[in-house]
Amino acid sequence: MSMHIIIDGYNLIRQSSPLSAFENKDIQLGREALVNLLASYKKIKRHRITVVFDGQNAPALFPLRDRLQGIDVVFSRGETADTVIKRMAAKEKQKALIVTSDRDISNYALLQGAASISSPDFIDRVTQCVFIEFSEEEPQAGEKRVWNGSTKKRGPDRRLARKARHQRTRLKKL
Repeated sequence: MSMHIIIDGYNLIRQSSPLSAFENKDIQLGREALVNLLASYKKIKRHRITVVFDGQNAPALFPLRDRLQGIDVVFSRGETADTVIKRMAAKEKQKALIVTSDRDISNYALLQGAASISSPDFIDRVTQCVFIEFSEEEPQAGEKRVWNGSTKKRGPDRRLARKARHQRTRLKKL
């Protein structure tokens, strides 16, 4: 099952200090920096990504929907971005991962069966993934990669509830 990441654009930009620095210079720079970061992430993970921005700050001649570097960009006009995100969460249900720090949207998404992650947690995971992917060197000839993970079993007495396991599975895909 493929995952559709739906992002509250301005919320994410304002929760990230590097992106908010671009936004403080010019709001368009903030949007472009976010799309560039997400495009780098999409090259690695191949998830479908939609960023929703409030339409009040949209460029005058900018279309309501656009696709930039493989990222769907939506500007809400005549309604808030929150409403658009809620509608998308209701439509996508379990396929959706909602990225926002807005509790109202997050709670609504969870009620619809979608997973939710806060903006700071998402931006940390994305930047870490992009950093690791582009800074990772290939092993030299004859050199092997070693797995440092653990194989310790948790057992059934510590098993999470089904809903929590499904949410954890979707978040691991990030």
